[in-house]
Amino acid sequence: MKTIKSLAIIAVVVTASAFTNSVPMKKKIDVKESTIEWKGKKVLGSHTGTIQLKDGYLEMDGDQLVGGMFTVDMTTINVTDLEGDNKAKLEGHLKSDDFFGVANHPTATLNITSATKNSDGYVVSGDITIKGTTEEITFDMDMTDEMATTSIKIDRTKFGVRYGSGSFFDNLGDNTISDKFELDVTLKF
Repeated sequence: MKTIKSLAIIAVVVTASAFTNSVPMKKKIDVKESTIEWKGKKVLGSHTGTIQLKDGYLEMDGDQLVGGMFTVDMTTINVTDLEGDNKAKLEGHLKSDDFFGVANHPTATLNITSATKNSDGYVVSGDITIKGTTEEITFDMDMTDEMATTSIKIDRTKFGVRYGSGSFFDNLGDNTISDKFELDVTLKF
C-alpha cells in the first residue's frame, strides 16, 4: 500500500512540474507570405520599398508571446517608388557601404527578448543587429492566430548609417535624409 501511495505522489509531482515548466513552442513564420515595407524620408520627399525575411519564428508559451528570432535578407532591398536607372541607382546606393553595406553584412537580425501583453497586443523588446551593430529596441505588436503586425521606427545612425544625416553633417540643405526609417511588418504563420 505504501508503494502505491508513493507512486501516486510521484506521478502527481511529475505531472504538476510538467505543467509549470512548459517549453515555449516555435511558431514558424511563412517568409513567402510575410512582408516588410520600408519608408525613408528626406527634406524634399521620401522613398519606399520592400525587403524580404530570410527566416523567423515566434516563441509562444501557450497563447503568450515570450520570444522570437528573425533574419532579414539585406541583399533583397527593393525600391518601389522609382523605375529604371533611378531605381537601380538608389538600390545600389542603399546596398553600398554608405548605407547598409550588404556585401559585408548580408543579413540583419531581431532577437525578441521579452514581450508584455496589454489591451492592444504586445509591447516587445529585443536586440536588433544591423551592419554588425546591436542595439536594444522596443515596439508595439498586434497578433492574431494567423498573423502579427507592427510598425517600427529605427534610428539608422545608431548602426553607423550616417550618410546624409543632419545630425552628423552640416550644410546638407535639401539633401538631408531623416535619421529614422520606418518598417511596416506583416508576419504570416
